Amino acid sequence: MRINRQIRADKIRLIGAEGQQIGIMTVREGLIKAQEAGLDLVEISPTAVPPVCRIVDYGKFKYQLTKKEKDSKKAQHQVKMKEIKFKPNIDKHDFMTKAKHARDFLSKGHKVRFTCSFRGREMLLMDLGEKVIAAMCEDLSDIATIEAPIKRMGRMITTVVAPTGKKAKNIEKEN
Repeated sequence: MRINRQIRADKIRLIGAEGQQIGIMTVREGLIKAQEAGLDLVEISPTAVPPVCRIVDYGKFKYQLTKKEKDSKKAQHQVKMKEIKFKPNIDKHDFMTKAKHARDFLSKGHKVRFTCSFRGREMLLMDLGEKVIAAMCEDLSDIATIEAPIKRMGRMITTVVAPTGKKAKNIEKEN
């Protein structure tokens, strides 16, 4: 962003301090008007023909831009990935508890990764691990969709589920 004498264009479209359009003029004339007002000449849109410049207090203008950027970042919702781990020989009650935690995460709009890990002789139970993950996905099918298919990666089986758009928002509103 160029200000005052850094502006290189021959002619500019000038906007006044209150936002009114003054017209097309040379940079020198725009600088004179800015100095009369005790403010700076700031190039707002350098790609326009002719470039658009505005008479403003540059420090205040820069502050407002950074403030807008911070506000827009606050408004964005960042989706977080939560992970729930279990073993292939999980008990029914433990399964229900983990399903409840997953349901809470999904209702808050987070994605959930299910990881079933195997140690030693448990490697023989890879099919059982896949069934456990499939059962978890089926149990949560009313509020989640499978985003990544069930994958075997060495000693682990994983999958990722994401909240279903409208239903997740409705659940969040009820809480």
